[in-house]
Amino acid sequence: MDSPVDYAVADGVARLTLNSPANRNALSSGLVAGLHAGLRAAVTDDGVRAVVVGHTGNTFCAGADLSEAAGGDPFDPAVARAGELAALLRAIVAAPLPVIAAVDGHVRAGGMGLVGACDIAVAGAASTFALTEARIGVAPAIISLTLLPKLSARAAARYYLTGEKFGATEAAAIGLITQAAEDVEAAVAALLAELRRGSPQGLAASKALTTAAVLAGFDADADRLAAESARLFISEEAQEGMLAFLQKRP
Repeated sequence: MDSPVDYAVADGVARLTLNSPANRNALSSGLVAGLHAGLRAAVTDDGVRAVVVGHTGNTFCAGADLSEAAGGDPFDPAVARAGELAALLRAIVAAPLPVIAAVDGHVRAGGMGLVGACDIAVAGAASTFALTEARIGVAPAIISLTLLPKLSARAAARYYLTGEKFGATEAAAIGLITQAAEDVEAAVAALLAELRRGSPQGLAASKALTTAAVLAGFDADADRLAAESARLFISEEAQEGMLAFLQKRP
């Protein structure tokens, strides 16, 4: 079976490409594991200076794989699934390499946490973003660890509650992404050219200054939020919400 994440290294850059079009690059257990494995490979490769997380198709990441979550999992497996996502997000934040999100498509729910975990995020004009968890009876629990440190407080309250869509310009204005770009690849290439001028030690130490508070948040709250996420996902209300979404009905 092909991996849902493609891994390639060229010119000192490791590219992790989400390539699971059948479920719109949803955060299945396989995709989370593939991203984690690719990140580990990049970090242990002395020739890699930066990581780019990109995607195939018109969706960067659709969030949780509801086909896995719907069906009433017991509490412990649901906690484990939330813990896997938390571990991946923490690994991105803690990695000594700069990580760039290259987004040229739609980002929903848990996918927003993936964008938030990256050090730099570039999004194209076709990109849209939404935190739709409240609509199906859950909440952006785990991903709050990477989103709340980046978003303005007013924007977080609005988009956590309304679930409405917004574009790349608004995403940049509220702190979710670094740059809205007409040409995502060109913008990423320009950033990589600058990153290649940094030394490995300098990049790692400089990144650590920007991520210390986020990592402290993981250490303080990840376990609690994983349990909260699991409690919501296995609830009767959320099970109905996920089934309604999958069956395309109110």
